[in-house]
Amino acid sequence: MLSWPYAHLLINHFPVVLSVTALAVAILALLLGRRGLWLTAMGALTAAGAFVYPVFYTGGAADHALGDPWYIHPGTIEAHDSAATITLFVILIVGVFAAYSWRRSLKRPADLIPGWMRAGVVVGSLAAVVTVTYTAYLGGKIIHEAPVLEMKQPPAGLPAGIAAAPAKD
Repeated sequence: MLSWPYAHLLINHFPVVLSVTALAVAILALLLGRRGLWLTAMGALTAAGAFVYPVFYTGGAADHALGDPWYIHPGTIEAHDSAATITLFVILIVGVFAAYSWRRSLKRPADLIPGWMRAGVVVGSLAAVVTVTYTAYLGGKIIHEAPVLEMKQPPAGLPAGIAAAPAKD
């Protein structure tokens, strides 16, 4: 069954991967000066901008669906949500800029990509990577630092199949 937390986990990596890819390709474009690399970086940032709102929306819905469960450290989801809000706006702005730059560059194939546009792609992809990386780091803390994972034995009263039986020597 598709739940909001599951939907969020299915799509939350797209802005991360697309932003990191855009930065890597933009650095290559700076080094090699190839027009196709600039267009690829713009396309990746545009796609990141298209995915960031659905990721943000499913994250909010997942938070409401979970309702502060006992196994998540208090405040972890709220910290992730605050970072996600900043990331949403950064990647939306960068995505709109990249979409404009991409479209303009495709309409003028004979022209060089202007310096302000190239600078915007590099700075925008760097801003996207910084914000999305921090948000992803805080998202990982939701589960990876859950107090229940630090316990030596599962809590008493869990239904069968939730906790594995201790290994026999």
